[in-house]
Amino acid sequence: MQNHELSPDQIRDLRALAGMIIPASTVYDVPGADDDKILNDILRSLERDRDDIARALAHLAAIGGCAFADLESEHRTEVAAVFREVGGASLAALVRVVLLCYYRDDRVMRSLGQEVRPPFPKGHVVEQGDWSLLDPVRARKPMYRTVD
Repeated sequence: MQNHELSPDQIRDLRALAGMIIPASTVYDVPGADDDKILNDILRSLERDRDDIARALAHLAAIGGCAFADLESEHRTEVAAVFREVGGASLAALVRVVLLCYYRDDRVMRSLGQEVRPPFPKGHVVEQGDWSLLDPVRARKPMYRTVD
């Protein structure tokens, strides 16, 4: 497993937090986001979010007073709840990467009844919604300046 500039403690913390964000389910026969394959995908996918995620993990450890993965289960839940309230943009980046990687895992896609394949070139059918919901947006004044 490559660390992509995260320390071993940060990788352990990321695994523990990812498993709390999306735990494994025996009911749906899917792994949690802390699964080795999914975690490796997360680490490969940090890219532009790497600094935000490193900040989020440092903040998480600061709230807990030590490595998040080293906390007792009950205390870990409390620290995660505090982190959820104060995490901000760095937490949002972390959650986005976890969700992205989780929902592209073949096992998860199969459990959702989706064909395991890229979305293109076949595409996916999206049911039409109620376009009238956009009427208030269409009716408001433009939020931009017109250019001559």
